[in-house]
Amino acid sequence: MTAEARPAPSGSPLLQIDNLVKHYGARGGARKPAIRAVNDISLTLRAGETLGLVGESGCGKSTTGRCIIGLEQPTGGRIVFDGKPVVHGKRTALTAMWRDMQYVFQDPFASLNPLMTVFAILSEPLRLSGMSAAEAQARVAELMRLVGLAPEHGNRFPHEFSGGQRQRIGIARALALNPKLLILDEPVSALDVSIQAQVINLLEDLQERFGLAYLFIAHDLSVVSHICDRIAVMYLGRIVEIGTREEIFEHPQHPYTQALLSAVPIDDPDLRGKRKRIVLQGDPPSPANPPSGCSFRTRCWKTTEVCAAEAPALEPKPHARQAVACHHAGVLTAEPA
Repeated sequence: MTAEARPAPSGSPLLQIDNLVKHYGARGGARKPAIRAVNDISLTLRAGETLGLVGESGCGKSTTGRCIIGLEQPTGGRIVFDGKPVVHGKRTALTAMWRDMQYVFQDPFASLNPLMTVFAILSEPLRLSGMSAAEAQARVAELMRLVGLAPEHGNRFPHEFSGGQRQRIGIARALALNPKLLILDEPVSALDVSIQAQVINLLEDLQERFGLAYLFIAHDLSVVSHICDRIAVMYLGRIVEIGTREEIFEHPQHPYTQALLSAVPIDDPDLRGKRKRIVLQGDPPSPANPPSGCSFRTRCWKTTEVCAAEAPALEPKPHARQAVACHHAGVLTAEPA
């Protein structure tokens, strides 16, 4: 398995996340432990860069994205976008930020108003920004062409388009006000494999053309293998490994990352039989009652007493360039039975 190297973006971070925490309290008056959806994560993202945030369903990656854009109120931590702190709870401040940061949702049909035509959907943010009717009409046509749709189909409703086309409409809407950052929340998981490739190619073309930064949220490492510059692997609310795409794919250090990569399809038939699939035992623990020490230890084949006693810090390991949160980080030399 190989990944082509891409030049690393430079400059000050466009997005800086420091010690982000999101806990959900008990509801209905019952006293229950808080759900620890996101636990003290820190990330940076530069202009023109794509950072993949990868992990199983329920690990907190979508909650992270929603906290960044202001759809969720963080419990703690700090988020700085384009040099300015993200002020949650203040609609005026968030509205100003949303011109430069947009969200693309997993389900394109659910995120589009079924009672509005595509033209109305795409022109709405333009109209609210003060653009004239003539300017908005021209901009909608431009947006549809950018994402590979025919402008003359702007009078159609979302249900008249295929799933891939609806996701293109969602991307076009996100691009309407020329943002700097797109948070892509599982943008291709609901699409057929062939359509996934088309949408990812579209995102790469748009990024190259407009210098966009992407936070690409996914549960499948194979989806992010071509588009991401760096990859952060998330488990039970924490980042357990982060590094460049090449480092993560060629030299994974955390057992969880190794298990995820073992499920990635291999194109070369001669190599398929040489890699053993790592099947993790059991389900992820509840975020309301995580295990002591390392959150992955209940499913890890390397676990020892120190794993239960002490949570590993996310830090660079000897002979590894990526940062890893594991007491026994290292290349895969012994797989689970």
